[in-house]
Amino acid sequence: MSRTIKFAKAGGPDVLEFIDAAVAAPAPNEVRIKVKAIGINRAESMWRQDDYIEPVAYPAGLGYEASGMVDAVGSAVKDLAPGDAVSVIPSFSMNQYHTYGEVILVPDYAVVKHPASLSFVEAASVWMMFVTAYGALIEDAKVGKGDFVVIPAASSSVGLAALQIANYAGATTIALTRTSAKRQQLLDAGATHVVATEETDLLEELKSITGGKGVRVVFDPVGGDTFATLISALSFGGVAFIYGALSSKPTTIPVLEMIAKVVTVKAHNVWLTSGDESRRKGAVGFISKGLASGALKPIIDRVFTFDEMVDVHRYLEQNGQFGKVVVTV
Repeated sequence: MSRTIKFAKAGGPDVLEFIDAAVAAPAPNEVRIKVKAIGINRAESMWRQDDYIEPVAYPAGLGYEASGMVDAVGSAVKDLAPGDAVSVIPSFSMNQYHTYGEVILVPDYAVVKHPASLSFVEAASVWMMFVTAYGALIEDAKVGKGDFVVIPAASSSVGLAALQIANYAGATTIALTRTSAKRQQLLDAGATHVVATEETDLLEELKSITGGKGVRVVFDPVGGDTFATLISALSFGGVAFIYGALSSKPTTIPVLEMIAKVVTVKAHNVWLTSGDESRRKGAVGFISKGLASGALKPIIDRVFTFDEMVDVHRYLEQNGQFGKVVVTV
């Protein structure tokens, strides 16, 4: 028997319930893991509220990331064995698999042996944030030296991962944050520039930083009324990725400016990379190399225990964290 977390209806954190359930033997291409830590993501809060990119099938589990020890493997699983220290890459629907549990089943393609330098807490935190940023910035935009990259909500886990990945590729990073409260933390985390959007004229500030050339890449999880300003800040041929909807305001675009500068707006999600075998392997290789060298490093905001999961979701929705929230099991 294993404790897992389920919810029978959409709602606030209190809908989460601890359930004792037997965990089946793994199917041929599945891996059973004794969980040590769970990475927490905004997507799971949206999933709990049935406000995500696919509808929820009840009763539902949740969770995309975890680290732990392999307990058993299916008959067709290769390169993994009981006792291996592993972590889970988000690459499946939470209607099929989930990671909020003491013992979990996940598909073998989602399981990797994480770098030995990482603790279980760190390993549970890395894949959603780094793969999401890698897919847009490295795989798609191919950022490099001379590129200006704007990162809104830069103190989020994916925002901080994007800072590190863009820096790793040689680009110049511009972190956006609402006020100056987190300015020094963002500079310490590697941001070349920090702009407090509620304290300055964002467009003028970006023009000043880039010498009037504009930014080549925007990597935005917010949307809302600031998105049009970010498009206006793009250079000729620039690209704006949108991978979230943190703002409750309508997201508009300046069509004539887009036409004049031939810019691109792209929707982005982690599955573009993690859902494709060759791209997933490329991401794991790139990120593992960066983690081993120290160029990439998870920034952990706070660690909770599994028993505190309801409080974890309450904390997540306060939007005050700097980095990743992780739960130990």
